[in-house]
Amino acid sequence: MSYLPSVSGSLFDDLFRDFAPGYVVRPLHGDALPRQIRLDVKEDDGNYVVHAELPGVARDDIRVSIDGDVVSLSAEIKQHDQKKDEERVLRSERYYGAVSRSIRLPGDVDESRAAAKYDNGVLTLTLPKKPQAQGARSLRID
Repeated sequence: MSYLPSVSGSLFDDLFRDFAPGYVVRPLHGDALPRQIRLDVKEDDGNYVVHAELPGVARDDIRVSIDGDVVSLSAEIKQHDQKKDEERVLRSERYYGAVSRSIRLPGDVDESRAAAKYDNGVLTLTLPKKPQAQGARSLRID
């Protein structure tokens, strides 16, 4: 038996559970999608490294875009039902839908050298830092 999916510490979900602890709401088809892509973001001298959890997503259904210091991730989770004439579905807990997330990094990313790797449900982005300008430049006034 499972309760409503909740974000940790959600006031309304906690209130609902306290008000009606035996009441269970089940989705019509599949489980609810994660509300947000979970990320770890690290930095070293030359790169930002992002690890994003995307379990159950096909590599071709992941999109990453970089615009200066903003990195956007989106993923579509598809369900492919194959039902035979003699079969009857008693319960299906697989889900489908889309999730997305954008983050702002402390500095711009060099898009031309960025790399992405997807393995075992984790997307790893290696985002090289764009070289910073060498301080302020003085202009000569004519």
